[in-house]
Amino acid sequence: MRLYTHPACLQHDTGPGHPESPARLRAVLEALDDPCFADTERMEAPCATREILLRVHDAAYVESIFANEGHSLRLDPDTVMSPASLEAALRAAGAVCAAVDDVMDGKTQRAFCAVRPPGHHATRDTAMGFCLFNSVAVAAAHAIERHGLRRVAIVDFDVHHGNGTQDIFWNDPRVQYLSSHQMPLYPGTGSRNQRGAGNIVNAPLPPGADSNEFRAAWDEILLPALDAHRPQLLLISAGFDAHRNDPLAQLRLDADDYAWITQRLRALAGTHAQGRMVSALEGGYDLTALRECTIAHVAAML
Repeated sequence: MRLYTHPACLQHDTGPGHPESPARLRAVLEALDDPCFADTERMEAPCATREILLRVHDAAYVESIFANEGHSLRLDPDTVMSPASLEAALRAAGAVCAAVDDVMDGKTQRAFCAVRPPGHHATRDTAMGFCLFNSVAVAAAHAIERHGLRRVAIVDFDVHHGNGTQDIFWNDPRVQYLSSHQMPLYPGTGSRNQRGAGNIVNAPLPPGADSNEFRAAWDEILLPALDAHRPQLLLISAGFDAHRNDPLAQLRLDADDYAWITQRLRALAGTHAQGRMVSALEGGYDLTALRECTIAHVAAML
C-alpha cells in the first residue's frame, strides 16, 4: 500500500480559528506514523496539470484560481486562499491522480492520499466548503481518460454531501457517486430523489443517527448499488466528520464504523476492481477523532 502526501499541503493557511487548519493534516500524518503502518510506502504527491484539471473544471474557473496564486483572499465565507494554497490544491489533486496511475499500473493495489484542502464541494466552476479543486473527481476523470476505464465508483462517507462531485458527474453514467451524509446540513444537497443519469445514489441520515442507521444505509442502499455497478476502480472521499465528537455535525459514528465500511468496500473492490482502491482525505475536524478514524480506515485498507 502507498501513502501520498506533500509538505505543501501543510502550507495552505486558512487563518486563525478556521476548522480546516494545517493541524488536521498534521494529526493525520502523526496517526500514520503508527508502527502498524511501517510497511506503507511513502510517495511525494506531484502537482496536477491544467490539462488534468480541465477534465472536470471550467477553464475560466481554473484560470481564476491560478490568477490568485500568491494572494490571500476569501472565495466565499468559508473558503480561503493564501499565498501557498494553489500549490497545496495542485498537490492534493495530483496525489489522487498519481495514486490512480500506480494502482492501474500494478505498482500498488491500494493507496491513501493524506492531503488538503479537501475537494468534494468544489463544482465545475465554483470553490466552496473549504474546497478549491475536486481532487477525487479529477482522479475519476483521469482514470477514464488515461486508463480507458468504463466504470468508476466514488464512495463518499463524509458527513457533508459532496455536492461538487455529484454536480460534475450528474450526466456521466461511467462514474457512479454514492454518498451517506447528514441531512439537513451544509450544503443542502443529497436527497434521495437526486439521481443524475441513474448514477447518483444518496442515503441521507437525520441528525443524531448512529452506527446502526449508518450501517443499514450502506447495507441496504449503497453497497448493493455499488455491487451492481461493478466498478473497475473504487475511489473514496474519506471524511471523518460523522464521528460523534466532530464539532461541525451531529451524527454519532465511531472509529469502528470507518473500519467496517472500509472492510466492506475493500471486499467489493476485490470482487470487481482487482482490489484497486484509492482513498483521499476530505473532512474531519476533531483532531483526536481524526487520528483514530484515520488509523481505523487505513488499517482496514492494508
